[in-house]
Amino acid sequence: MVYNASAVTSYPVVPLYRHRLLGHVRRWRHPSVYSPLVDLSTMEERHVIITYRLDRATIQELCAQLEPDLMSAIRHPTGIPPQVQVLSVLHFLASGSFQTTVAIASEMSQPMFSNVLSRVLSALLKDMQSYIVFPQVEDLPTVKGDFYALGHIPNIIGAIDGTHVAFVPPCRSEQVYRNRKSYHSMNVQMKCLADQNNSHVNAKFPGSVHDAYILRNSSIPSVMGQLQRHWVWLLGDSGYPNLSWLLTAVRNPRTRAEESYNEAHGRTRRIIEQAFGLLTARIRCLHMTGGSLFYSPK
Repeated sequence: MVYNASAVTSYPVVPLYRHRLLGHVRRWRHPSVYSPLVDLSTMEERHVIITYRLDRATIQELCAQLEPDLMSAIRHPTGIPPQVQVLSVLHFLASGSFQTTVAIASEMSQPMFSNVLSRVLSALLKDMQSYIVFPQVEDLPTVKGDFYALGHIPNIIGAIDGTHVAFVPPCRSEQVYRNRKSYHSMNVQMKCLADQNNSHVNAKFPGSVHDAYILRNSSIPSVMGQLQRHWVWLLGDSGYPNLSWLLTAVRNPRTRAEESYNEAHGRTRRIIEQAFGLLTARIRCLHMTGGSLFYSPK
C-alpha cells in the first residue's frame, strides 16, 4: 500500500483551539437569559411562609425596597433578577443550610450565590438604621403603656439581654470566642420593645465577653442618660448591674413585695426571650440546630 499524501491533505485542517474559540464566540453571541425556578406569585401562601419564614406581602415589599441596589449589579442579560436574589438569600437564612445547597436550588453556582449573599446583606444593612431605632420622646407614652400591660411595672421602655450566635472562629484567636458554654460564638446584645421588635443591636463582641461589659461599651448608657429626665427604665437579668436606668430582679427576696416585684419583672422581661426565639425561628442559621456559621466575625 502506498501512502497518498494528497488524500490526507484534501480535507481542511482546523486546529483544535479554533473550535474552542468559535464555541466561545457562539455562546457570546447567543447568551441564555436567566430563567428563575421559583415564581413567588404562583406559590401558595403557606408554602411561602414555610420556605422563607416571611409572608408574601413582606417579601414583595422587601424586594421593592432593595431593587435599586440590586439592579445596579445586573450588567448583562444573564443577570439574576432582584427578586431571585432576595428569595435565594431568604431561603439561605431561613434554612441554615450550606451555600452550595441553596445555590443548586436557585440554579446558581456557589461563587455566584456567595456574591448575591454579600450584595443582599449589604443592601439590608444600608437600610437598617431606618428600622432599628430607640424610641423617640414622643413615642415614650405608648411604649410605656405597652410594657405596663405585660407586668404592671410603670415607665419601662425596653428589655435587654444577650444571645450567642455560634460560628467557626479564626484559628489564631479561637479562645476569645469560646463562651461559658464551651462553644464558639458572637455575643449579640439586643433591646426589644413590647411588640418584640428590636430597637438596638450590638453584634461586635466575641462570646467570651460578659453581657455587662457589652452594655458599658454600647450606645445605651448615653441614650438612657439623656432620657433620665423622663423617668424611664430598662429591664435586665442578673447578668447586668442594677443602675439608675436599669432594673434587675431582687436576689434572695425576703418580703412579699420583693417577690411580687420579681414576678412582675419576670413577666415583663421575658419579652426579650420571646424575641430571641422568634428571631432564631425565622432566621435558622442563627440557631445552633442550623449549624455553626462558616464566616468571619465581621
